[in-house]
Amino acid sequence: MEKSGKKSGNIFVVGTDTGVGKTILSLLLMQFFYGRGDNPFYLKPFQTGCRDAFDTESDARFIYQHVPELKEKDPSGSVVFCHKNPKAPLFAARDQREKINLKQVRDVVTKKSLAHDPVIIEGAGGVLVPIDDSLLMIDIIDMLDAIPIITARAGLGTINHTLLTVDALKLRNITPYSIVLMDSSEKPTPDDMLRENIEAIEKFSGIKVAGVIGRIKDFLNPGKECDRVIEEVFKSHLRK
Repeated sequence: MEKSGKKSGNIFVVGTDTGVGKTILSLLLMQFFYGRGDNPFYLKPFQTGCRDAFDTESDARFIYQHVPELKEKDPSGSVVFCHKNPKAPLFAARDQREKINLKQVRDVVTKKSLAHDPVIIEGAGGVLVPIDDSLLMIDIIDMLDAIPIITARAGLGTINHTLLTVDALKLRNITPYSIVLMDSSEKPTPDDMLRENIEAIEKFSGIKVAGVIGRIKDFLNPGKECDRVIEEVFKSHLRK
């Protein structure tokens, strides 16, 4: 049975690679759900490349700074494991002679799901990044029974990376909910390349590309175009 339309409604933001814009998409999702009057929660189970949730490189810190409802709150509750070196969680944890306890991640998601809807879970790197000695990021998506939304670059190379990510998920009977392209570089991707990338991704994956998120100047007020893309992700699937 394909895993789309989860009972929990929790969302897993996955990437085709590292640095593709997962945190920005997570921010837009948080703002979207708060704007609807919902009570979402942001969770980064595996944060690497920073000392703690208050570090300038912390994704949770970035989210809390740019969601008005969270601005005075403590971001540490949104990070389960934090390791200093910017590596895959397996190796970042190993460098500190630590082991990642996946039961702890599952317990946090279960607890937060009781008080929040949805829990927006941001992955680390791509879907085949190793988490411990036996599991990859894709296994965590399956374990947490969350709806995956794929974040991909908008420009050259994204067709290959995105289709590989979709195939990896489908091999586990996990159907991606939607795909969002991120175009955050100073020089925007040419329109003809955007059209071709979207055409190829949709044709060969069967998954809808919700749209393209361009470079954002003000993360507190990303703009109506960002709102439109996020609305398109959930079009006809969310209660009004």
